[in-house]
Formats: sequence, C-alpha cells, structure tokens
Amino acid sequence: MFGLGLASYTVFVMAVLVICVTPGPDMVYILTHGISQGTRAGLLASLGMSAGMACHTLAVALGVATLVQSSETAYQVLRYAGAVYLLYLAWHTLRDSSGTTFDGEHTAAPPMTVFRRATIVNLLNPKIIIFYLAFLPQFVTPSAGSPALQLLALGVTFTVIGLLVDCVIALLSGRIGERLRKRPGSGTWLNRLAGVVFLGLAAKVAIA
Repeated sequence: MFGLGLASYTVFVMAVLVICVTPGPDMVYILTHGISQGTRAGLLASLGMSAGMACHTLAVALGVATLVQSSETAYQVLRYAGAVYLLYLAWHTLRDSSGTTFDGEHTAAPPMTVFRRATIVNLLNPKIIIFYLAFLPQFVTPSAGSPALQLLALGVTFTVIGLLVDCVIALLSGRIGERLRKRPGSGTWLNRLAGVVFLGLAAKVAIA
C-alpha cells in the first residue's frame, strides 16, 4: 500500500487501535453528545471529528502542518481559538438547558450544526497536528515510495479506525442517554452536564 510494508503497516494499525480506544477530548466530546442529544448526535459528532482528522491528514501529507509546528505564534493562535470555541459551546449549551424538556421526542441541535461543531473542535486542536507529525513519519520508508503518499495512506487508516471506534462510543452513549432521558427533568441536567464538560475541555486546551 503506497510502499508500506505489511509488517510495518500491521504494527501501525495495532498502535492506532490502542490510541483510539484511549479516552481523550474527542471521545469525551462524542460521549457527551450521545448522552445529552441522542445516538444520531453522537454519530454526527463522530463524523465531524473524522472530517477534521481527514483535513489534518491532508495537511501533513502536503507539508502544511510543518508550518504550524515551526511557528509558536500559529500554535498558540490555534490553541486559544479552540479554547474560545469550546467556551462558546459551553455557554450555548448551558443557556439552552433551562428550557430543555425531553417529553417524547428530545430536543437536539440540527444535524449539520453538530457535524460542523465537531469538525471545528477537531481542526482547532493543534496537538493533533503535532501528534501526526511525530507519529506518522515513524512508519514511513523513504526508499519504498513517495513519503507524501505513505503519509496520506497512514492518515486515512488512522481516520477510518478512529471513526469506527467513535461510532461504537456514540452508539453506547446514545443508549445510555435514552435510559436517562426517561427520567423526569433529566434533560435539563444532561445539558448542564454537557456544558460543564465543554468548560472543562476548554480549560484543558487553554492550560495544557
């Protein structure tokens, strides 16, 4: 596959599986959406995160990500932009929680809004770019073919595996949310919990 050896590619897939099942901000974001807004929202958040990862993959393959890595200013701008956006999501979620009810059909953000927000959250995480630049090149063999194509293949693999894992998380969290929403008044508290989680993620991005 684009010059990648089978043994090296197998090791890469195993490493990616371990990384993807390890809890992180993206997984928490998807889990929160699945519980508070339902399975569909969780799946859309998973797709949004994967769209962001696909953009990161393309950036690394084209060499654009090296510009971010070499520029402290660019890194800090992305980092704080991500924190501000998460703060906006926290404010928006907490503001709407007071009027949320879950009698019958539960209230949820429009599908494209969930997808777009997840994509933006992923794109504004500079740590993913730095991780890609540190991790993917370890499995590239320059003598085996185009490094750019190898990086592209590795990034696509990472994105697909991540999407599959995230979809499982979305399905499980959606079922948990369905049970919780059957309890009177739970919708308000679920949204408030989601807002607090977004605040925590914003603090983590800004302080780390």
